[in-house]
Amino acid sequence: MQDKIFLDTNIIIYCYSNSEIEKQIISRKLFENYSELNISKQVINEITNILFKKFKLSSFDIKNTIEQISNIVFTCDFDFNTQIKAIEIKDKYNLQYYDALIIATALENSCNIIFSEDMQHNQVIENKLTIINPFIKENNAN
Repeated sequence: MQDKIFLDTNIIIYCYSNSEIEKQIISRKLFENYSELNISKQVINEITNILFKKFKLSSFDIKNTIEQISNIVFTCDFDFNTQIKAIEIKDKYNLQYYDALIIATALENSCNIIFSEDMQHNQVIENKLTIINPFIKENNAN
């Protein structure tokens, strides 16, 4: 079975960042190495916010970036039940709510790996989903 991957916001942001070239290269390699990449609408919203605030891009450029991303990855939706599950995951694993919402969305969409810099590396959630920080040297040795 091929891994079904979910990407946290920071992975996509590094693809566009020129300030951390090593992380940019690693992030872009994920797009080359995996055919089934998933994000959530939450991730799209976070990316949009970062592109406005940190990158100071125009609305036109951000719109084009979001369209480009949506052509490369599958965007998962979430609903009220996902949010309830996120609250349960938050409490069970002592996470921030928005990280738990990403995890709940990934679980609902049968993903088995989340690539994230911000969550605990190698943590397994609900015996189904493993968090991997691709920037840890053991993960990018090849």
